[in-house]
Amino acid sequence: MKKLLLSASTLLFLVAAGVQAESGGDSWDLVSKGRYIAQLGDCTACHTQPGKPLFSGGVTIDTPFGRLVGANITPDPETGIGKWTFTDFENAMHKGHDREGNLLYGAMPFTAYTKVTAEDNRALWAYLQSVQPINRVVKTNQLPFPFNLRTSLHLWNSINFNEGVYKPDPKQSAEWNRGAYLVQGLGHCGTCHTPKNILGGDKTNHALSGNLLGSRYAPDITNNAHTGVGKWSQQDLVDYLKTGANRYDIASGPMAEAVENSTQYWKDADLNAAALYLKSLTESSKTEKPIPLPADDRQMITGKAIYADRCSGCHVSQGEGVAHLFPQLADTPLVNGDPTSLIHVVVAGSRAGGTTAAPTRPAMPALGWNLTDQNVADVLTFVRNSWNNAAPAVTANQVKEVRKKLKE
Repeated sequence: MKKLLLSASTLLFLVAAGVQAESGGDSWDLVSKGRYIAQLGDCTACHTQPGKPLFSGGVTIDTPFGRLVGANITPDPETGIGKWTFTDFENAMHKGHDREGNLLYGAMPFTAYTKVTAEDNRALWAYLQSVQPINRVVKTNQLPFPFNLRTSLHLWNSINFNEGVYKPDPKQSAEWNRGAYLVQGLGHCGTCHTPKNILGGDKTNHALSGNLLGSRYAPDITNNAHTGVGKWSQQDLVDYLKTGANRYDIASGPMAEAVENSTQYWKDADLNAAALYLKSLTESSKTEKPIPLPADDRQMITGKAIYADRCSGCHVSQGEGVAHLFPQLADTPLVNGDPTSLIHVVVAGSRAGGTTAAPTRPAMPALGWNLTDQNVADVLTFVRNSWNNAAPAVTANQVKEVRKKLKE
């Protein structure tokens, strides 16, 4: 008997037919929409390990309580979500528990995804059913005792989780509400940028005001003019999310990955909506701008000399930088916030992300090999108190702590 050979188009048709049966809609449009939803939600970040098949899991997620690993969410019936129904999937997104009823850890941002509509979840589900099934066992829970016990998550949820789909604010425009839906829900910006309480839950009264992430700091992205994005225009925000760079900053580290995997693919209307929403947020702090350190301060004198020798070649003598290539340091709000990321970049170096709109990936060389902790503290103190910046001095102990985290 002749073997039946299926073409790629036939296989895709059969997959789509199955999706249509599950979803009850036009599968082609639904899968296409779901692919875009996956980009909005940056599913790649936690579920696609570099060099491995799409959504097959294995990405390490370091938390203050230990290590978790992104799950295999391909439609493989043994190691993925192939046996799940749409209801199972929506329960994970909306309620924070898996097919067996096990509560999920907050590293899976269901606290944000609960805001996603059933319509968008159905499209995302249809898309996930269309990707290649990958048989790959992933041990997601690698937390030490007692954090590996999920029973404590009932208490965690009672304190940190408010279930419910996003409800539009009737006092705001449709564009503003779309932006709020993206930032609060699918974009889950608060997962990184909102400070956490002792249990790892969001401090919602300080939403998006900045959060420490190991050896980096996810900055304040409220409209605070001194430490946030208050001086950025709406177009500055759009440029940053679309290309990874604007006149003030260039994305690096986890944010560069978010731009590469997610925001560069957002539709212009969605980028503008998210930017409009962010620009509408009240300042995270009403405190007055601090007075910069005097030029004759010891750290300022030493830091100025180090800056002239090691930094001015790229960032220019007065911190002007080079647009879309080397970040501006003068009159830059994000320089005034928590110095952790600045320390990280000076000590370990960094490389910007690459996007279709801005493929060049400028790099910052590591200087920690020949700058002492005090040297790094001095040059950053100088930058943070020059050219209309003003911030507390950086200490050698702060640099030492970042070095320690980088070695972990």
